[in-house]
Amino acid sequence: MEKSFGRNHVLRGIDLVLRSREVTVLMGANGAGKSTLVKVICGYHSADGGSLELAGEPFHPQDAADAISKGVVTVHQSIDDGVIPDLDVANNLMLDRLAKPGSGLFVRERKMRREARRIAESMGLHLDVTARVADLEVADRQMIAIARAMVGDPKLLILDEPTSSLSATEADRLFSLIDRLRDQGVAILYISHRMSDIRRIADRIVTMRDGAVSGVFEADNLDYEGAVTAMLGHRMTEVDIDPVAVDTPILQLNDIVLRQGAAPIDASFHDGEVVAITGLLGSGKTRLAEILFGLAEPLAGRLRLDGKPYAPRSAREAVSSGVFMSPKDRAANAVIGAFDIADNMTLPFLEAFSRLSFVKTRAQRNAADGMIDRIGVVCQSAEDGIGTLSGGNQQKAMIARWLLKPCRALLLDEPFQGVDIGARRDIGRHIRQTAKGRTTIVFVAEIDEALEIADRIVILNEGAVAGEHINRDIDLTRMVAEVSGQQDAA
Repeated sequence: MEKSFGRNHVLRGIDLVLRSREVTVLMGANGAGKSTLVKVICGYHSADGGSLELAGEPFHPQDAADAISKGVVTVHQSIDDGVIPDLDVANNLMLDRLAKPGSGLFVRERKMRREARRIAESMGLHLDVTARVADLEVADRQMIAIARAMVGDPKLLILDEPTSSLSATEADRLFSLIDRLRDQGVAILYISHRMSDIRRIADRIVTMRDGAVSGVFEADNLDYEGAVTAMLGHRMTEVDIDPVAVDTPILQLNDIVLRQGAAPIDASFHDGEVVAITGLLGSGKTRLAEILFGLAEPLAGRLRLDGKPYAPRSAREAVSSGVFMSPKDRAANAVIGAFDIADNMTLPFLEAFSRLSFVKTRAQRNAADGMIDRIGVVCQSAEDGIGTLSGGNQQKAMIARWLLKPCRALLLDEPFQGVDIGARRDIGRHIRQTAKGRTTIVFVAEIDEALEIADRIVILNEGAVAGEHINRDIDLTRMVAEVSGQQDAA
């Protein structure tokens, strides 16, 4: 299969077979071509060369609806793309069937709910079909999206990063559902590079790099490290980082307890050091970030900043103390859509650019322009609307917001969320280049992101420290075991 957009050759001679009763995991760094490949399979794009077959027959979907009607269904990473939150469970499960020609103008509510219960139970889901989907947990919405996709008995189900918003327990429920679907004869294409997912459900791993298949790993050789090497072009632990020598501690944690029953955390973060804190969803990363930024309180313990007691009761107090945080999920927590780039970048520091309640526009624009150049935001000017930027450039702008002014501790919660590998490297390079004079703590879910940016990596599991590694000659097997809570068996 071939696909180009102008001069950009996105897919290069892709050969891929997806078999029934098998979960094929597709791995690839952002920009490798995964999304384009899926969009061709789903009918969003047409291939420029090559051919597709479905169940031995030529397959040429005209659009997504045509692909669905022929048996190819995708559940996207954004959960609410697969459900309608304001409708109840029954209406969501039956929506596609009700929309078919000939379904009639009137809906028999009792019959529809009975059929919805049958569909849910056939997939091992025990839900109140009268409940509004918006009121359900994220995991239940995810299950409903998959169940809705399965109503038409598809031949191929594509799941795009389905565990990105799920805790470990919720992910186990999803994996049980995937097992059930596989046993029913469905071919499943599962897009992820999360180690815990892949070790649990993969029958085969296919890796992509630069628009081509770079590796295929079958059931008898599910070599995760080999797959990562094929995906990245180098071993995961081969990173161009010379860990800094630490001396002066800036931020100290003494007997901090994140949750009931968890072991207390003692840790120090030093001047010029970049520390990555990683772990599965629910491991305590976000809770720790919130405590450090004054959005939550620990169950016990104390903090010290530059040797003095530090107990922020709000984000404002944290910022005034010199602790800045760029939150995860920029769309919900960071970007102000109605503002331009400069206003978004300077928002926390408007007082510094104001006089007598009036913003000094020239100083504000000059500061924004300087940061745009340094961090590499691709735009026409700082006066462009923030919505005109790509996702990666929006993320750069949000990171730049907290680099405009010096701080003592910079907290970055999932700074690489939703960005391609080029933007990720730009962000990481600038964070490391400007690290002197502060301590930087980066909260990331993925080990490869931690390895790419940090001098030191701290692993959390169940609210406690499970491991700590200087980023040099790391034992990846042990690190994976610590992330999953199985370090005693490593």
